[in-house]
Amino acid sequence: MSNNLLKGKRGIITGALNSASIAWKVAEKAHQQGAIFTLTNAPVAMRMGEMKELAAATKSEVIPADATSVEDLTTLFQKSQEILGGKIDFVLHSIGMSPNVRKNLPYTDLNYEYFQKSVDISALSLHKMLSVAMKMDALSEGASVVALSYIAAQKTFPFYNDMADAKAILESIARSFGYHYGKKKKVRVNTISQSPTKTTAGNGIKGFTEFYGFADAMSPLGNATAESCADFCIVMFSDLTKMVTMQNLFHDGGYSSTGASTEAIEKFAS
Repeated sequence: MSNNLLKGKRGIITGALNSASIAWKVAEKAHQQGAIFTLTNAPVAMRMGEMKELAAATKSEVIPADATSVEDLTTLFQKSQEILGGKIDFVLHSIGMSPNVRKNLPYTDLNYEYFQKSVDISALSLHKMLSVAMKMDALSEGASVVALSYIAAQKTFPFYNDMADAKAILESIARSFGYHYGKKKKVRVNTISQSPTKTTAGNGIKGFTEFYGFADAMSPLGNATAESCADFCIVMFSDLTKMVTMQNLFHDGGYSSTGASTEAIEKFAS
């Protein structure tokens, strides 16, 4: 169903790998709500994914870009404005990767070169994206930028490894840049802390399946799906949230506010 919440708005959506991706769902919802946008991902991710199908379905163009490269990001914003015919109204930052997680290295014995890559890809990419956009004056007045985060930025989850540190930096960048961009052009910058979600990235984390069930039992509403997260992103891109900025918004079925659930207690009692 469309309410035309994003009618006339132009956007950039990063990180859509396949139909399980939150970014993929966001693109579908944005298209339904009347937005036009470009899609982007790292060239290596694009070779693994199915972005051409999404581009065809949403009448979008794909612009390959390494989010750690200022040069690539400059090209991304320049081409997006040319293709879409004006300044950008919304951006989804759905970028995260940890070589340490992929290599199953323990948090207490990280490869520090990998750690730097985790931070650069998963957090500093947001700073670079916003810095490039500001210097180019690529975002419209009151534009909305949303980055996807996770509660491991606030609480320790042993399996989340150095991605927890990267997400903490990501959220700090959103607050700090949100202040400066808000003062300069009323641009909103927020993070959404999503439930564990069965995406390609999520399934790659050791112990994810077990924790997914635990989080679902702990959350009074259950785990939030990728599709419901996409709905939340659409609201954040829309004019309905013009005064919301510099926030980390939990979208997790109540997990972040639940100390213990009846279901979890009953499992220990049996």
